[in-house]
Amino acid sequence: MTDSPASDAVQSSVVLNSEQIAGLLPHRYPFALVDRVIAHEPGVSATAIKNVTVNEPQFQGHFPGRPLMPGVLIVEAMAQVGGLIVTQMPDLPKGLFVFAGIDGVRFRRPVVPGDQLVIHCELLSLKRKRFGKVKAEAKVEGELVCSGELMFSLVD
Repeated sequence: MTDSPASDAVQSSVVLNSEQIAGLLPHRYPFALVDRVIAHEPGVSATAIKNVTVNEPQFQGHFPGRPLMPGVLIVEAMAQVGGLIVTQMPDLPKGLFVFAGIDGVRFRRPVVPGDQLVIHCELLSLKRKRFGKVKAEAKVEGELVCSGELMFSLVD
C-alpha cells in the first residue's frame, strides 16, 4: 500500500463528513474515531482522517504529563475506517460488523495530541458476506505509525 492516498499529503476534499459517518457507523462519543473520509470506494478501500486532540478523555490517564494515544484506539480507528468499506455494499445482510481478529499489527511511533492520523484501509477478502479482512495503515505527516490486518465478522 505504498502508493495509497494515506502516503500523500492530506487532501482537502471531503467525501463523507462527520454527520454522514455517524449515519454509517454505530460508534458514538467517545468512541467515534473517524472525523472525515477523504477517499472511499465502497467494497474496495477508504481513506479517512482522525484528528487527535488533547481534549479526548483517554489523555487524562494515558499518560499524565505525557499524553500518548493508546495503541488500541489507533487500531480501533483503523477498524472503523475498514467498516466504512462495507457499509454501503448493497448485497450484504444487515447487522453489526465487529472485530474478529488482528494480525501483524505493529506500532512504529507514538501518536500525540495535535497529530492528524490519515488512515487507509483496503478490503482483502469477504467470505460468505459475513467475514472480512482489511489491510490497514495509519500515518502522521506521511510517516507510518501503525499497520496490520484486521478481521471482522457480522453478528445478527
